[in-house]
Amino acid sequence: MNAHAQPQHDTTHGELHAELSDAFDTTAMATETTLLNPRFYTTDFDEMDRIDVTPVRAEWDRLIAQMKSDPNRGHFKKTADWDSIDWSAMPPALRAELIDFLVSSCTAEFSGCVLYKEMKRRGNNPDICELFNYMARDEARHAGFINDALREAGVAVNLGFLTKAKKYTYFRPKFIYYATYLSEKIGYARYITIYRHLEAHPEHRIHPIFKWFREWCNDEFSHGEAFALLMRTDPKLTGSFTNKLWIRFFLTAVYSTMWVRDHARVEFHKALGIDIDWYDQEVFRKTSTIARQVFPVELDIDHPRWLPGLRRMDEAMRDMDKAKRQGGLGGWLAHKTASLRALRAFAGLYLIPVKHQIPPAQVRLEPSY
Repeated sequence: MNAHAQPQHDTTHGELHAELSDAFDTTAMATETTLLNPRFYTTDFDEMDRIDVTPVRAEWDRLIAQMKSDPNRGHFKKTADWDSIDWSAMPPALRAELIDFLVSSCTAEFSGCVLYKEMKRRGNNPDICELFNYMARDEARHAGFINDALREAGVAVNLGFLTKAKKYTYFRPKFIYYATYLSEKIGYARYITIYRHLEAHPEHRIHPIFKWFREWCNDEFSHGEAFALLMRTDPKLTGSFTNKLWIRFFLTAVYSTMWVRDHARVEFHKALGIDIDWYDQEVFRKTSTIARQVFPVELDIDHPRWLPGLRRMDEAMRDMDKAKRQGGLGGWLAHKTASLRALRAFAGLYLIPVKHQIPPAQVRLEPSY
């Protein structure tokens, strides 16, 4: 579908908004906590407040100066490049998956905003407070911009309600580092891969928000840089045997979750002209290359067991969803069986031999894709 196309329909904007609002309770979608939905996190803020960035001071100060300059302060505004979207002309399956993509993205961005804002509010360490103030600012812009796109369709997420109603998951600070670093870097890889694809194939740009992805993903990249530096303040965070196992776990969890989530949006990726298997592997490849800056282990995404394992995980997760909808004793038994299959698939992925490397002395990277 071309975002510029504007066929005429009898449905008014008000009627369409009412129809979509009835069909998509996006606040409920964002509030739901599942294995695949973005989560809200909390942590030990006192431990984070004790971080000493002295070991990475020179690189830290350059990153903070870059964030303080706020290079994207004027970017997240609609301009003449924001094409109108005729939501009523969109095939229902595509419309549902596009809204799901936007809601998931909005929730993920707002989750970062909530976490970073709380870190800044609860802390006294000037280095940490300044960092999270800038990152909360960026994530708030991102979430608000996506929500404006949803508001055009009459299905905006109630972010104020979401803050109070969404369940929070407690992670130790080191787990926050691993998970958030990967979230930010994989977000960069996802956004820039879509942007470059649509730059070459603009006829597949189904929504104008994709035009904003290049500068946007650079915010994601710099946020990841901050967590890379935080991990370098304590060599044990990435160097101990136990923490290497945890890094391997988070890499496997983040990659497999992305695979399952993306393969649930078949019509969305088809409309973008993207082969999902190619896209996910390309994103994994970019993320793995970037993560060499700080992680001493790397998943072997070319291993012969990798793709079959991901497909088994996807199939098991689909069966879990079907069983949940089925309900009753039969649904419960089917859900337990599918859950065990998903666990076995994850274990198989986790046990694929990893690649080992020594991260470079210089931590900082610049976007290059």
